[in-house]
Amino acid sequence: MTDSVRAARPRDRKAQLAAVAAELFRARGFPGVGIKDIADAAGVTGPALYRHFADKQAILAYVVLSGFEDLEAATAEALSDSVPQPDQLKDLLGRLATQAVERREIAALWRWEGRHLPKEDQREIARRSTLALTAWSKALLTRRPELPAEDAELLCWAALSVFGSVSVHHTSVARRRFAQLLVELALAVLNATLPSPATPPSTAVAGLGTPSRREQVLAAATELFAQRGFHDVSMEDIGAAAGIAGPSVYRHFPSKAALMVAIGHRAADRLALAAERALQARDEEDALRRLAASYVHTILHTPELLVSFSADRVTMPDRDKADLLRVQRDYVAQWVTLLSAARPELPPREAKITVHAALTIANDLARTRRVAARPHFEAELTTLLHTVLGVA
Repeated sequence: MTDSVRAARPRDRKAQLAAVAAELFRARGFPGVGIKDIADAAGVTGPALYRHFADKQAILAYVVLSGFEDLEAATAEALSDSVPQPDQLKDLLGRLATQAVERREIAALWRWEGRHLPKEDQREIARRSTLALTAWSKALLTRRPELPAEDAELLCWAALSVFGSVSVHHTSVARRRFAQLLVELALAVLNATLPSPATPPSTAVAGLGTPSRREQVLAAATELFAQRGFHDVSMEDIGAAAGIAGPSVYRHFPSKAALMVAIGHRAADRLALAAERALQARDEEDALRRLAASYVHTILHTPELLVSFSADRVTMPDRDKADLLRVQRDYVAQWVTLLSAARPELPPREAKITVHAALTIANDLARTRRVAARPHFEAELTTLLHTVLGVA
């Protein structure tokens, strides 16, 4: 090989290949991308790609773990002795916000494709996330020593979700302002005053007789998908949980994809009903407060909603995906309209970014067992959403 050819080769080919793969994974989903797709997009051969990565999972692991290394580096640098203690937390948030804005694909891949990583990588990321959150909690307790340690942890998890929210939408503003807005929202969360303990309202509802066989199948599928994920549940598993033979499930739903479509529509119906009740308010700010509270209550007491968020919608027919996406967007638009009316100083794009931050906090924390088991979690989560929206 001549010196000129050797000099023309990019110095960090591995990182470049990973960046190409990351864009493809985000656009098509991990199952929809093959090694050949990545090689073609990068302008290399398959064997050349295998010189850097053993398989597709290894590429995904490289991308996601590199993102966590950046997070760890930001944490270490901001919380070091070289940064004055009063400035450490704000410096940390600034670094994390910049990373979130400049590398949105990292959060997106971990959020939507992380389940495709080997279990050992998932455990490693969970371990390192907990270590980072522990360091953030200590920094917050230095600033707010009156907080119980478990409250500081809850607030830090919520702040992390503010940065992770950039992965669930494509709305953007100028990079510097985007990062500044994320810092403002995260600081609002970290400075939030959690409600005093109160007896949570009873949510028990009396049954109205035995549900139909179709409803039993839908309920069984929802529970199993929530426990194991869509791909690790078979129609036979669903039939067994519903107390019928596997083939009998097909009388009610032709496929697992059809079950996911039904779950998605059921979740949308629950949200629509709760929103309709919330919007019977005296003004836009009151309506927004009620809407946030209704969302928290629905997501904590409606298993279909959590399943629909974690579902791999690549398995759905395109028409159903488009329909559910439209319903989702219409729902988010309700929030944005109310927020813009309640806070007219917010530009429309910033209002949308703020709404997504609030919704992401609810979605993330409702699935985080470490904090969702708190005895007054519903009231606390509602307070956090009101705080982010600026209607506390």
